[in-house]
Amino acid sequence: MRILVIEDEPKLGDYLRKGLSESGFAVDLARTGIEGRNLALDGDYDVLVLDVMLPGIDGFAVLEAVRKSKAMPVLMLTARDEVADRVRGLQSGADDYLSKPFAFSELLARIQALLRRGKLQEVTRYALKDLSLDLTTRKASRNGQRLDLTAKEFALLTLLMRRQGQVLSRTVLAEQVWEMNFDSETNVVEVAVRRLRSKIVDPFDEKLLHTVRGMGYVLESRQGDSS
Repeated sequence: MRILVIEDEPKLGDYLRKGLSESGFAVDLARTGIEGRNLALDGDYDVLVLDVMLPGIDGFAVLEAVRKSKAMPVLMLTARDEVADRVRGLQSGADDYLSKPFAFSELLARIQALLRRGKLQEVTRYALKDLSLDLTTRKASRNGQRLDLTAKEFALLTLLMRRQGQVLSRTVLAEQVWEMNFDSETNVVEVAVRRLRSKIVDPFDEKLLHTVRGMGYVLESRQGDSS
């Protein structure tokens, strides 16, 4: 799941990126209204967390631009907590409005609520043979056995399950799960896939996660194929 945070205050922006990343999200951070607007319009995000008071253009201008072409859920996060500000934000197309200061646990709960009811998250459960994934409870299991996954392993499995049958390159995985441009000198993807495979494949008879040499990885059923 990818989140775009538009927040100009450096410490808060870094705090949000760290906290949401540790919660299993891939996070992009923009520090100006113009940069955030461009990322929101060009990228593919599941949720937008948007400050109001931004350099360049304010959050209301960003929201207006986004709503002309995007249906992603938007949570406005701002110190402007007057009733008129909240009404303006909601009437402009925001799905939720959270005032600063805030508790991170509440922010996370609100984001998860937006994902549950958002159009992009109509499917919350995925299955492939005896492998299942529930995004609402953030639980994965295989053959009835609960899988103990880290936040990044869960995010990686979510992407593979959502796009099962498609070969995903290391570049796509690095971008979608680690919010990073792929560096050929980095083996973070290979290490993560190997660890995920040790949990969802190695203990079981059928190998569902496959390496496609020179291309990437694919999650699919290939009875009798151990690649």
